[in-house]
Amino acid sequence: MPLALVFLAVLTAAPAFAAKSKYAAIVVDVETGRVLHARSADHQRYPASLTKIMALYVTFDELRAGRLKLRDRVPFSRRAARQPPSKLGLRAGKSISVKQAILALVTKSANDVATALAERISGSESAFAKRMTRTARRLGMSRTTFRNASGLPHSGQRSTARDMSRLALAMLRNHPRRYRYFSERSFNFKGRKYTNHNKLLANYKGTDGIKTGFIQASGFNLVASVKRRGRRLIGVVFGGKTGARRDRQMRRLLDQGFARAAKILPPPRRFGPPIPTRKPIRSARIVTPGPKPATLPSRPIVHGRWVVQVGAYNDFHKARRQALRAGDAIEDLLRRQGGAVNAVVDGKHIYRARLVGLRREHAQRACRALKSQRIDCLALPPSRSATSVRRPVS
Repeated sequence: MPLALVFLAVLTAAPAFAAKSKYAAIVVDVETGRVLHARSADHQRYPASLTKIMALYVTFDELRAGRLKLRDRVPFSRRAARQPPSKLGLRAGKSISVKQAILALVTKSANDVATALAERISGSESAFAKRMTRTARRLGMSRTTFRNASGLPHSGQRSTARDMSRLALAMLRNHPRRYRYFSERSFNFKGRKYTNHNKLLANYKGTDGIKTGFIQASGFNLVASVKRRGRRLIGVVFGGKTGARRDRQMRRLLDQGFARAAKILPPPRRFGPPIPTRKPIRSARIVTPGPKPATLPSRPIVHGRWVVQVGAYNDFHKARRQALRAGDAIEDLLRRQGGAVNAVVDGKHIYRARLVGLRREHAQRACRALKSQRIDCLALPPSRSATSVRRPVS
């Protein structure tokens, strides 16, 4: 073959090879830790906006430690305001709340918000990135290094599919209450509605998080968590050629993962696998509904403790949102006293939003605090709460 034709063949083959070299994937069963599929799972890739999962993990650490509150303000420096899209577009000197920042990262994947939040927590984005890397090492993410909080292009910012699955698992285990933010499908800010980039939330049954990512160097990335019939799988895909193809690949891998898990793994526990923690977490937890709550066996939630009821609904998701709203409003008290957020259903399928597991004085104090924030509530003694609660929604 003439030299010119050989050279042309190399040039035309290079893009296909480069695209293929971006790909990596893994599927893991959460309860057992069993890897159900892996391809190039330990090869380093650019994480892109999957980086923001770690940025949020560190943020949740700060919230749990009490050094940060959801209502605290996150100011935008000139550096944060100059970050390229995707962004909220706030000018330097403006600010948003920590809760708004969390929602903006989850849905809009806003780069300016990532920088602003990093500066708010660590003083500078570089210092925050170092903390992210230290946290990664602590979680066993040995092949991950962060250089910024957003995932914007940086040659030194690398991770692997296996490491990202470990991060998703750590998020579920160590921040089960905050993990719920990843299921938010939209975020309203200044009259605009931002839709979550994770399309599996709407088109793949059982998906409840967690994050997408894209830069040219990485291709289209996705970490997904899906729960069906009590079994939860985490899937990671790096290097999709388009967002739609990445999503199709993720659905295919998870379909295969659930089928394989059914053959080789023991059945999941009746109410789904627990999410253990490295140390006891005394913050709120969420119990999600199964397909047929009425068929679940009776099981008491809390014995001998008071309950704070903040609403009763005929729709589980409304009860869940109200319970979470109340839990956020008095999260410090719940953390100190070991209370939990719950949504329960009685024999008539009325969903009650409740804060459970409190002593009398703490329940009364919680109710006073909630009323001061215009959240209606009712403190119930053990006898009344026990007779009305027949089944947890699981």
